[in-house]
Amino acid sequence: MQQNVGAADKRVRIALGAVLGIASLGTLGGAVPLPELLAPVLGVAALLMLGTAATGTCGLYALLGVDTCPAPAGESR
Repeated sequence: MQQNVGAADKRVRIALGAVLGIASLGTLGGAVPLPELLAPVLGVAALLMLGTAATGTCGLYALLGVDTCPAPAGESR
C-alpha cells in the first residue's frame, strides 16, 4: 500500500493516539469518570491512530482518495 499520511497528519495521529490511550488506561484505573465499557473502544482507537502514524498508510484515506503525503521532488500526483 502506498503511503498517504503526511508528516503533520502523523503528528496529530500520534498526539490523539496518546490521549486516547491515556484515557483508556485512566478509565480502567478509575481515574477518569467514564463507563468501563468505553475503555476497550478508546484503546482500539488509540492503537489504530498510532498504527496508521507508524506505517504512514490509512485504509480509510485510501478508500476516500485522500492523500496528505507530499509528492516527491520532480513528480506530480
